[in-house]
Amino acid sequence: MKRKKLLLATIIFFLLINTTYFWIGETGILAMFIFILLFVSFLILAVVLIGQVYFLIKEEFKDGNRIWTVGILFFVLGSAAFFPTGIMDFEKLESESLLVAEREGTANCTTTLKLKKNKKFIEENICFGISETKGTYRIVNDTIYFENVSLGPHESEFYEFATITKEKDFGNYSGEILRFRNSSDTTGVALWILKNELKK
Repeated sequence: MKRKKLLLATIIFFLLINTTYFWIGETGILAMFIFILLFVSFLILAVVLIGQVYFLIKEEFKDGNRIWTVGILFFVLGSAAFFPTGIMDFEKLESESLLVAEREGTANCTTTLKLKKNKKFIEENICFGISETKGTYRIVNDTIYFENVSLGPHESEFYEFATITKEKDFGNYSGEILRFRNSSDTTGVALWILKNELKK
C-alpha cells in the first residue's frame, strides 16, 4: 500500500512538472509557493529514492516491484532535474512568435511580450509570481492594437495600442515597442525587442 501511494505521488509530481506551461500563468503570486512546494517534493522523493536503492541493494535486486519503483523514481527525478519546465516544450507546438520583446524592472521583475503569427499575443509578467495576459492584435499602419484581452491574475488593465521604434541605438536590441494605456497616455511603457519578423 505504501508503495502504491509513493508511485501515485511520483506520477502526480511528474504530471505537475510537465503541464506547468498550461496552468502556471493563472496562479499569480501563488506560483512562487507552488515552485517551492515542487522543489520540496523533489527533495523528499530524492531521499525516498536513496532509501529504495539501499533496500534494493540489501535485497540483492530480488524484489521486482522495488526495481520498478526505483526505475520510475530515477526517470521522474532525472527528467525534472534536466527539464525543470517539462520534457515537452509546448510553445513550439503553437504559432510562431513574430515579435518578442522584454524588459527587466526592479527586483528582477521581468515582462515578456510575444506577438504570434496567428494574430494572438501573450504577455508574461514574472514578479514574485507569474501572470499571463492574452488576447489578439491587429496592425494598422505603424500601430499595433491589442484586442479581446484576457487579463492575468492581479492585473486590472492592459495597453490599448503600441508603436515600434527602430531609429535609436538600442545596443543588443533591434528596437523598442512602446505601449500606451489609451489615447491620453503620452508617455507609454517600453519593452526592448529581441526578435522582430513582423511584415513591414
